[in-house]
Amino acid sequence: MTRRRMIILLTSTFAFIGLALGAARARDVPKVATGFIAEVLCSETFVSGLDPRRTFTETTDAMPGSSLITWAMDYQVNRTRKDVTVTLFGLGRSHAVYREGLGCTLEHGEGIADVAVPADDRQPALLPEIAGPSTVAPQSAQLAAALDRAFAEPEQPPYRRTRAVIVMKEGRIIAEHYADGVGPQTPLLGFSMTKSVISALVGVLVRQGKLTLDAPAPVAAWQDPDDPRHAITVDQLLRHTAGLALASSLQASLGSAFEPVNRMKFAEHDMAAYAERTPLETAPGAVWNYHDGNSIILAHIIRNAVGGNPSDVLRLAHRELFAPLGMRHVTLQLDGAGTVEGSSEMLASARDWARFGQLYLNDGMAGGRRILPEGWVGYSASATPNAWVGIGAGFWTNQGDSFGANFRIDHGWPRDAFFAKGTIGQYAIVIPSERLVIVRLGRSPNWPPEVDGVFDLVRDVVAATHDKSKMAGAN
Repeated sequence: MTRRRMIILLTSTFAFIGLALGAARARDVPKVATGFIAEVLCSETFVSGLDPRRTFTETTDAMPGSSLITWAMDYQVNRTRKDVTVTLFGLGRSHAVYREGLGCTLEHGEGIADVAVPADDRQPALLPEIAGPSTVAPQSAQLAAALDRAFAEPEQPPYRRTRAVIVMKEGRIIAEHYADGVGPQTPLLGFSMTKSVISALVGVLVRQGKLTLDAPAPVAAWQDPDDPRHAITVDQLLRHTAGLALASSLQASLGSAFEPVNRMKFAEHDMAAYAERTPLETAPGAVWNYHDGNSIILAHIIRNAVGGNPSDVLRLAHRELFAPLGMRHVTLQLDGAGTVEGSSEMLASARDWARFGQLYLNDGMAGGRRILPEGWVGYSASATPNAWVGIGAGFWTNQGDSFGANFRIDHGWPRDAFFAKGTIGQYAIVIPSERLVIVRLGRSPNWPPEVDGVFDLVRDVVAATHDKSKMAGAN
C-alpha cells in the first residue's frame, strides 16, 4: 500500500470514529496518542537514559492496536533543548519538555508552571540498606531459575521484555537481574504504581492531621452542599468509587485513546481542573470505576494541603517518604499547571520501588519511625466492594472475594499479597506471610495476563524462599 493510500485510510478511519463517537472525542485521538508517546519518550530518554528507539518499539508493541497508527507517527528527540516532539501526519502534535529534577511535562501552548526544585536536605535513610552497590546474584539455584524464567522471551509475540526483577526477603535483596542498559540506579516509569505513592502521601497527611478520609474531599469546585460531588470523600477517590464520568483507565490500547480520562492526561494543561469539573456518572460510593482522574484529584488535594506550592509537594514527598526509605533515584513529574501527575508519572529505580514495598511490609515504619498512620497498611490492602479486579485503597489486593483476587490465588499467589501495579507490566508486590517484596518492571501487554510472567515469578519465588533453611547464606 502506498503512503498516500495509508494517509487516506488513516483519515477515513478517524472520520468513521467521528461518526461513531462524536467529533469531539475523535478529534482527541491524535493528541492522546502523540501525547502518550511524547511523555514516555521524553521521560525514558532524559530521566532513565534509555535509547528512544528502544522505548518507542517496546512501548508501542505492548499496546494492542497501536500499529494502526504508530506507522504514521514521527518523533524528534532534541538532546540540546531536551525535548521531544511527536506528530501524526498533521492530525496531532505533542511536545514534552524535560527540566532537571522535575522530569518531563507535556506543553500545550500555555506555558509550563515554573517550579523550584527543593534542595536536598541530606536526611539520612532510616530504612536499613537493602544491598551493596553491586547487583545481587540469586542466592539459590531455584531463585536463579526463577529470574531466568522471568527474562526468557517466547519465540513469537507478544514479547515479555522484562527490564528488572528484584526479590527482597526480610528487608534484604536476595536476587536481582536487569535487562541490557538498565541497572540498580536506572529510574524507570512505574505508570500506575504512582497511584500507590499518592496513596502513601495521603497517608502521611492523615497522620499529620491535614486530611480526613471520610469527610467531604477538600476540592474547591465541590464545596457547595447542593453540588452532588460535595459528598465525595478522600476514601472514595482512593478506592475509585467517587463516581466521576471520566470512563476507564484499565486498558492500555488504541481503544483507550477515546476515553475522556485520556483527554485529561494528554490534552489538558491543568489535569486536576479538568477532572474536578467532570460531572457525576454515579452516586459517590455506589459504583467502582478505576480511572486516573481520581489520583489526579488526590494529587491536587495534597498540593493544597501543603499550601498550594508545587515545590512544597516535592519537599513533602522527599522529606516524609523518599529520604527516610533511602529512595535516591526518584522523579515525580508534573502537569503544565504544576500539580504532580499522580496517576502514572513517577520514575524510580527498581531498588527504590522495592524500598517502597518494604515500607508496607514493615507496617508503615522505617527505622523505628512511623511514616504511615497506624493501621494504614491494613486499610490500603482492604478490599473495595464490587472492584472485580481486586483493589483496595491505592493498592491492588488479594483480600476479599473478587474475581481478580481469586484468579491470582488460583495462579499461586498467597492470599495476603497486595501490590502496586502499573500498566504494561509494572509490579511492586508485598507478601507479609513470606516476608517478601518482589518488583518486576518491563514492557508487556496487559492481555493475556500470563504474558508478563509475573504469575510464574511469584509462584517460583515463594517456592524458592519458603524454606528458610535454603536461604541460610542470604544474610
